[in-house]
Amino acid sequence: MHILDIFAQHPTTFSFEFFPPKTDEASEELFRTIAALQELQPSFVSVTYGAGGSTRDRTHDLVVRIQKETALTAVSHLTCVCHTLDEMTAILDRYAASGIKNVLALGGDPPKTIANFDRSRDAFKYAEELVLFIRSRANIPDRRGFGIGVAGFPEGHPGCPNRLKEMDFLKKKVDAGADYICTQLFFDNHDFYDFRERCELAGIRVPIVAGIMPINSKSGMVRMAEMALGARIPAKLLRAVGRCTDDEAVARVGTSWATEQCRDLLHHSVRGIHFYTLNKSDATRHIYENLGVKDSVALRAG
Repeated sequence: MHILDIFAQHPTTFSFEFFPPKTDEASEELFRTIAALQELQPSFVSVTYGAGGSTRDRTHDLVVRIQKETALTAVSHLTCVCHTLDEMTAILDRYAASGIKNVLALGGDPPKTIANFDRSRDAFKYAEELVLFIRSRANIPDRRGFGIGVAGFPEGHPGCPNRLKEMDFLKKKVDAGADYICTQLFFDNHDFYDFRERCELAGIRVPIVAGIMPINSKSGMVRMAEMALGARIPAKLLRAVGRCTDDEAVARVGTSWATEQCRDLLHHSVRGIHFYTLNKSDATRHIYENLGVKDSVALRAG
């Protein structure tokens, strides 16, 4: 289903994000997890994208498999890094032929496995350019073209310390043809509400989906901060995690915190909630149960 139709049908979307495993065995296990999550009837699922190498191919394969073998709507991440114009054209053609209608266009980070990577060979330097290219393929996969999402950063883009210019750059991505914004993870909803208001002031009118990632271990919390390039962890959450004596307790705290985040976001009319699952289903299922989302989704489907 095209993302425009998804937003038209759902006042609040619920979506999951996965990353492609590095082995065939892990890929099969992940696909079983994704297939099992169908019963929660997410609005869509997305698959992240590594720059170069087999991980990139696994993203393509996984997205196509989700599209063909499940009832889920798949959104593929695409990055500017490590791509020629011909390569990006081939990827989009393959997606269109496979019935995939939606992508998330990202700038991306240079591959860690390639020292002194030369970005001058890339066809696109910024996400705005990638959005323009995807939008230029106006009749693929249908008359509306691809549904396109872009990233937003409630706590500020790590590559743009000037928060005023940051909003200008985000608006350029939207004006280039983006249909919605999906945010980086955050742990304090005030950051999201401020970001949403600044988008409004900048004239950005597309749906903004909030990114949520439940903490599941102390070491995982550190990795989250690194992965999100400096995500701010509120002192109250740090204190709660610090009281835990094992990772099982940390996971309960993380699920509880994320549940309350989601409850508050729903109260403030969030347009969508996007769960960074870390390829696991337990926390997402618990949050759905705590919020009563699973039951409400089932009622809507019936």
